[in-house]
Amino acid sequence: MQNMSGGKTALGLDNNVGALICYLGNIICALGLIYSIIVLVTDKTNKLPRFHAMQSILLSAAGLIAGLIFGMVFGAAAAARSGLLSGLGGLLYMIFGLAMLAAVVFCAIKAYQGQIFKLPVIGDLADKWSN
Repeated sequence: MQNMSGGKTALGLDNNVGALICYLGNIICALGLIYSIIVLVTDKTNKLPRFHAMQSILLSAAGLIAGLIFGMVFGAAAAARSGLLSGLGGLLYMIFGLAMLAAVVFCAIKAYQGQIFKLPVIGDLADKWSN
């Protein structure tokens, strides 16, 4: 993809550092979500931080929705005392959580390198909505 690491964000950070914070802040109490919203509101010209802010928001939303679905489906199995199904659900939820963590770290690395890396499905949406 293209390299856009030069320049500053509206908040005074380098573009690549601003894009990095959008992802890594999500590991710490959803601070990345708050920072991503601030980037989208304040920075109207820099493509790199705007794209990564939108992709970070969409990734967080996808993770939240999938987590709620896992919780409802496998929580009902646990309530019904289905040990095998609830154990399988816990394993799938743990694998999903690790995949989300890997996606966040990988996207953070790409953002710091100044690259626009599109995740499947949400990357195209982020590219369209960040303009």
